[in-house]
Amino acid sequence: MRFIGAGSIVFIVTLTLALSGSETRMSAQAGVQADNDRGVEKGQQIFRYDTFGDEQLWTDVLRMHEVIPAIDPATALAVGLKVDVDALPDSVVNALRAGTLDVTNPAVTVALLRLNAVVGVRGTVTDDGRLTRVGITCALCHSSVDNSLARGIGRRLDGWANTDLNVGAIVALSPALDESTKAEFRTWGPGKYDPRHHAFDGRNIISLNSPSLPVVIPPAYGLRGVGFETFTGDGPISYWNSYVGVGQMGGHGSFSDPRIGLFINQTPDLVTPKLAALLDYQLSLRAPKPAAGSYDHRAAARGRELFRNEARCSSCHGGPNFTDVLSGPRATVPVLHHPDETGMDPRYAFRSATRQYRSTPLRGLLQHAPYFHDGSAPDLLAVVEHYDRFFGLGLTAAEKSDLVEYLKSL
Repeated sequence: MRFIGAGSIVFIVTLTLALSGSETRMSAQAGVQADNDRGVEKGQQIFRYDTFGDEQLWTDVLRMHEVIPAIDPATALAVGLKVDVDALPDSVVNALRAGTLDVTNPAVTVALLRLNAVVGVRGTVTDDGRLTRVGITCALCHSSVDNSLARGIGRRLDGWANTDLNVGAIVALSPALDESTKAEFRTWGPGKYDPRHHAFDGRNIISLNSPSLPVVIPPAYGLRGVGFETFTGDGPISYWNSYVGVGQMGGHGSFSDPRIGLFINQTPDLVTPKLAALLDYQLSLRAPKPAAGSYDHRAAARGRELFRNEARCSSCHGGPNFTDVLSGPRATVPVLHHPDETGMDPRYAFRSATRQYRSTPLRGLLQHAPYFHDGSAPDLLAVVEHYDRFFGLGLTAAEKSDLVEYLKSL
C-alpha cells in the first residue's frame, strides 16, 4: 500500500456545492462525423460517471455508505483510489501544492465524493455532510491519473488499468460479508479482481466458483480492431461490458449466457441501452505511446527482428494490434488457444465460456505490469523467459534483452 505524505488529498470542509471541476474533453479526430463525436462524448460520460443503478449492490447490500465516512483520504489513496484534480477547486489545489493540508480527516473523503472527485466512485451527500448512497462506475478499475499533483492525484487517464486498486481490500470492509468471504477477497491484492468468483443478480450475491482465482485488471485502451477484450475471448467488447455492468458492478439490467449458466433479468434495464455509446468511447481510447527515453531504440530494432523471426512471437501476436484473435475466417468467432499451447495456468480459462485464452494485444504493454492473466510475470523479461523455456527457443541473454526493449516500444 502507498501512502502519500503532506501532498495527500485533503480539502477544506467549508467547500460548497457550487464548486465544480472542469472535465477534460477529448479532441475530435480528423474525419470523425459529428454523430460519432456525440456518441464518444456520451460514452465518456457513461464510462466516467454512470453507475447503472449499482447502488443497489454497493449501498443496499454491501452497505459501503456506512464504511466510507470512516476512511481518511490517505487510507483511500493507499488502496488505490484516485482523485481527479480537475474536479478540485483552486483553493484545494494550492493547499495541496503547499503541503499544508491534513490527511487524517475522514470527513474530507465524503467532501471529495460531493465534488465527484473520486475517480469511479459516485456518492450522494446530504447538505449536512452525510453520505447516504454510493455506487461505482467503469472508471474505478479502468482509469488512473497522471499523478501531476501528488501520488494518486492528477488528470484522468481513461482506459488505463488501475494497477494500484485493491478491490478485494475495499470490498472486505463491507459489514454485510462474513469473515471467510472477506478473507478470500483480501487475498486478491492490488491490481487484481476475480470476475468469475461471484455475480450479483439484483437481490443477492451468488457464488460462481471457489476458491477465488483473481486476474489482473486489464487496460481498456487500444481495443479498436481487437474485437474481443477479455483474457478468454468470451464475446465482443459489449458482451463483457454487459457481463461486468450487470453481474459484477451490480447495475440494474439484464444479462444471460447459458455457456456459464448465468441468467439475470431486471427491468428497467439501465445497462443495455448504453452499451453502444460506451463502446464508441472505449474504441476511441488509444494505447499510450512509450515515453521518451523509456527504451533503447537500437536494441528494440534488433528485438523486432527476433520478434518476427527466431522468437516466433508474431505467429500469435501479429497485425497492428499484435494479436491473432480476429485472424480466423469469421470476425464473429475468435481465434483462441488452449492453455497447453502456451504454458498458461488453465484454471481460470476452465471457468470461462470458451475454456481457452486469447493472444493478448501488446500495445501499451509498458504501462500495465504484471503480465499474463494471473500476473505471474512481474516484468517483460519474465514474459520472454517463460516463452523461451516453454518453446525451447534457446535465446541468449542479449537476445532476451533486445526483445524486452522491443516490447517496451509497442
